[in-house]
Amino acid sequence: MQFAGVLPEDAPDPRLQREEMLKNMPIPIVQFADQRCLEVTDIGVSSGADVHGFNTMTASVSATLWRNPDDKSDPVNLADLDEQTRRSIDEVPPWPRPAWLIEGVARMRYPVLWEAVQTTWHRVESDYTTLPYLLVQHANYILINQFREQLGLGLHDWDSPALTSERVVRQDVEVAVDGLVLTGAEIDTDPFVYAIGAKLPSGGTLTAVIAREHLPYLDLAFTFRR
Repeated sequence: MQFAGVLPEDAPDPRLQREEMLKNMPIPIVQFADQRCLEVTDIGVSSGADVHGFNTMTASVSATLWRNPDDKSDPVNLADLDEQTRRSIDEVPPWPRPAWLIEGVARMRYPVLWEAVQTTWHRVESDYTTLPYLLVQHANYILINQFREQLGLGLHDWDSPALTSERVVRQDVEVAVDGLVLTGAEIDTDPFVYAIGAKLPSGGTLTAVIAREHLPYLDLAFTFRR
């Protein structure tokens, strides 16, 4: 039996469909370099196309943060959740759920670096494919979706003077990718997030945006996904 709006127990894992879509990415995907405090949990994908096929594609890597990777049961690993969110996670519905959904709900107890690392490819370069532009777009995307209350944004507000801009992008920053040291850029002026990125030798652009509260636990180095 399937209730309205309820996924059946055998519903396919949407990550499998995204994996198939990612095979269309013309360049290697970048993620955080291996580190014990991080566990990659998902890679989202967005794209655009015209009569000639794909003309843009972005892969967005999300990861769970373990503040104490030696003991994942340590309460220090738990995210700071409000009571309503905690209750919704603990509530078990009276119908069976797909295993991947149960796993995803359980991960909500822990801090997530949501879409923190993006690899963006464009078929044609333009003013909208520069590193400063893409770095600002990624930073504002994270700010609008994860720091709405802090920015004073209402439900239907999608802009704020508190959002960052290209004028604060600092150039000539070193970015470590797969053993290479690339010349990139950063945004280190926002009170809520830090952003760093670089143009990739394989084509495309790496951008990474991380909440400042998570920075002490991370090594800001990257690698190509194998």
